[in-house]
Amino acid sequence: MRIIGGTYKGKTIAVNARLSLRPTTDFAKEGLFNILSGRYEPAASEVLDLFSGTGSISYEFVSRGARNVLAVEMNPQHVGFIRQTVRTMHIENIRIVRDDVFHFLTICKATYDVIFADPPYDMHRLPFLPDEILHRPLLNDNGILIVEHSRRTDFSGHQRLIMHRNYGNVHFSFFR
Repeated sequence: MRIIGGTYKGKTIAVNARLSLRPTTDFAKEGLFNILSGRYEPAASEVLDLFSGTGSISYEFVSRGARNVLAVEMNPQHVGFIRQTVRTMHIENIRIVRDDVFHFLTICKATYDVIFADPPYDMHRLPFLPDEILHRPLLNDNGILIVEHSRRTDFSGHQRLIMHRNYGNVHFSFFR
């Protein structure tokens, strides 16, 4: 896994093969951040990274100037990997919370400019995830929610969907 842009551009992070992960591809990350930099300003933003996995998206946001990133991940091995990577890279503005995302959403009191969610593609609650997030006061004015998913999930009928892009097998749906 590598960071594809910003101050940490080119930094390679070795991922333990024993971790059961599906990191966002470099091709998809590049497309995502091209969209964000063209329409939304990831620099100096407050970011919530749900289902963080390896922390790949969190590192990209920090590398591109995000003020703070809160990474939420339930798996203790994944949390340990993110913590170790943050320590190794001397990153001070990523916080990690080990919690179930759906529980975290019920107790979160902060607001964010960007919320990124990369749930398991086969998660049975995935079709309802945008509403679970958008019906809470988590997004700042002009904030954006981005959900990563496979082609099997279709949000085209969602009233708050503003854009959909796909990069190979990775799909991003953007909500306001």
